[in-house]
Amino acid sequence: MNRLTTSWGAFELARFPEDPRDTLRAWDAADEYLLRHLHGIDGAAPVALTGSVAVVGDRWGALVTSLAGHHPVVQITDSYLGQQATRANLARSGIDAGAVRLLSVRDTPPERVDVLLVRVPKSLALLEDQLHRLAPAVHADTVVVGAGMVSEIHTSTLKLFERILGPTRTSLAAKKARLIFCTPDVGLPRVPSPWPLRYELPPDTGAALAGRTVTNHAGIFCAERLDIGTRFFLRHLPTGRAAEHVVDLGCGNGVVGTAAALADPDVRVTFTDESFSAVASAEATFRDNVPAGKAEFVVGDGLSALADGSADLVLNNPPFHSHRATTDTTARRMFADARRVLRPGGELWVVGNRHLGYHVRLRRLFGNCDVVAGDPKFVVMRAVRSR
Repeated sequence: MNRLTTSWGAFELARFPEDPRDTLRAWDAADEYLLRHLHGIDGAAPVALTGSVAVVGDRWGALVTSLAGHHPVVQITDSYLGQQATRANLARSGIDAGAVRLLSVRDTPPERVDVLLVRVPKSLALLEDQLHRLAPAVHADTVVVGAGMVSEIHTSTLKLFERILGPTRTSLAAKKARLIFCTPDVGLPRVPSPWPLRYELPPDTGAALAGRTVTNHAGIFCAERLDIGTRFFLRHLPTGRAAEHVVDLGCGNGVVGTAAALADPDVRVTFTDESFSAVASAEATFRDNVPAGKAEFVVGDGLSALADGSADLVLNNPPFHSHRATTDTTARRMFADARRVLRPGGELWVVGNRHLGYHVRLRRLFGNCDVVAGDPKFVVMRAVRSR
């Protein structure tokens, strides 16, 4: 946990789930730069935080926690973990939870926004989708400010603001962060978001899946195409196992869990992800392809919603990034979660980049790990819970 000092007070902030060993802060230089700008820097007048304030993409709640006194404040995020971090940080700071309205990117956005603050996401598609969804709420006097690290703001980022909302310019860089200033042009046509995107699966995904349609909401990993790791996984999924309950952990668009359901119509599949957009994508993909199938769809923290010993098979393609940080923290938590929810004899199947060395962690947790398949880039591994 670290202390963020702002013009509105000092706040003890942490990521979620809180881990005392975690050295990553719950904010970065872009958040600090945006907060300084709002208060007024270099002789500039402060931004009038009156009316409805909407904060898009606030990663761990640092922005809305700092600005909660200017309610009504709305946070819009695609991250369940970010939303939970916000709740915890507000409570830790003694702020009434009602001071901030927490919305997911799948919820209906506010009807009117007077101050729009955008923390630029890694996904350009997610930014495009959110700007389209919020454009009808923006009026000529809306203050629009974006923030991101220099490495996150590209010409394409600025073009999106310009095309959807209005004329756009950037600030000078400070501590490798930059701000985006956009002047709303209410004369621009308000067109619907192009997302979600649907496409047919290619032949190399197997006979059961080839030609079937998947749905991808904006922001999920490789939303415009099926990533090569998942393609490799689909070619080597377990077959012939009597599994009653299969879990697609970190489900993304749900194609892996859908493949399991197509292989065995009697199986029950739980799709879970911390991304609201991912779970919405998985549900659409599954319903389109297995309309009579048995499934549940959970937005949450890994497998925290599942009981111990309740699953026969867990399928997992873990992420190795948390925003801009490269880390195996999420993968380690996923593996430990999987061991907990598997019954004795249940199996965890994982696909990962060969260089990540997941087999070491799996052997430590499960006492065993077999390499089922591999190529120069990826490996598929199987670990069995023995007791």
